[in-house]
Amino acid sequence: MNRINRGFTLIELMMVVAIVAVLASLSMGYYGNYVIKANRTDGRAALTETATRLEKCKAIYGAYNHANCDAVIPATSKLPEGLYTIAATRDVSTFTLTATPATGKAQTKDSDCTAITLTNTGIQSGEGDDKTQCW
Repeated sequence: MNRINRGFTLIELMMVVAIVAVLASLSMGYYGNYVIKANRTDGRAALTETATRLEKCKAIYGAYNHANCDAVIPATSKLPEGLYTIAATRDVSTFTLTATPATGKAQTKDSDCTAITLTNTGIQSGEGDDKTQCW
């Protein structure tokens, strides 16, 4: 009697399912890291936009800390994705802007870049485990 195999055995099918599950679990960890890195763009964009607005205020009013310049620092809800909050330290001739992950957002898990900083001279820096990745 000749026996013709048609289809897969249950063991073969379970092996394929196990391999797919292992590959999926490995890739999900990497995917999460890529999402966090990509979300840093929100903080960088907010810092750049705020710096541009402060430069415009300096050109109009002659100082970064003029009373009319207070409105140019965005609230968290006005940022592109709302993942960061912006804090500004400024005087007449200098400013330092710092973006930190907003409370309750996924970006708080970003240990490589816990804060992103931009100054009026264009110096870009960061804080965290791998601060070179911030910019």
